[in-house]
Amino acid sequence: MNEEHKKEEIAETEEIISADAKFSDEVELGNRTASVAKPNDKFLPASILIAAVMISGSVLYALGGGGRTAGTPPAPSAGDNVDPTVAQAALLELRPRDTILGDPNAPVTLIEYGDYQCPFCGRFFTQTEPLIKEAYVKTNKVRMIYRELAFLGPESVETAKAAECAKDQSKFWAYHDALFTAEIKDGAENNGNLNKELFVKIAKDLKMNVGDFTSCLDANKYADEVTAVTDAARAGGINATPMTFVDKELVQGAQPFAVFKTAIDKALEAQ
Repeated sequence: MNEEHKKEEIAETEEIISADAKFSDEVELGNRTASVAKPNDKFLPASILIAAVMISGSVLYALGGGGRTAGTPPAPSAGDNVDPTVAQAALLELRPRDTILGDPNAPVTLIEYGDYQCPFCGRFFTQTEPLIKEAYVKTNKVRMIYRELAFLGPESVETAKAAECAKDQSKFWAYHDALFTAEIKDGAENNGNLNKELFVKIAKDLKMNVGDFTSCLDANKYADEVTAVTDAARAGGINATPMTFVDKELVQGAQPFAVFKTAIDKALEAQ
């Protein structure tokens, strides 16, 4: 990517501070910090394992290829010291640094595992997530959680760490939106666009304390947290993005709003 292209892309993130970002600031809750131990199980290099998989007309990025029917639980693949059943159940539990979008007491919980470089996560972000927010989050029926499954390369890891730093200033969801918007405009993976310059630019646009944010980045403060989330997802059988739990029901891939509506309404009826 040439310098002119990079500058144009960064400048475009100015558009991100929108009504949706403002909404994110108003309802973002539940930011907490804790030290999390890392399981032993590791991902193999993404370049070896990544495959695009077609499921029910939608697409997701999977480790290894192949797929399961939407709605079935993932097969646990825990490490030597992790009980697979326990690891799978942990996918549905709140983590110390989960940041809730919406009413923290909403009856239904939606947990998405995604990667900021995953184009199908980008599809979910642009096509489905806004409708879920409007119909269910703003009406206090659903609380949303996003967890970084950073497996598409070094830029995914660095971006996830930047997003974690944004949590320290209660700006996670606005920052999440800005990252996806920037990556969707770029349209390529691991090409250098998701970098410190962009991360700091977004922080400035969102009126964050840039000094504190930069210090967080430079200290590599949340490297262990990003690894822990990824390892926990792997241990519980999450091997693709986007993968989304609506309470206990798994929805795989960038499914349209109608699929999520059915799952959410079912969960609401079960309350």
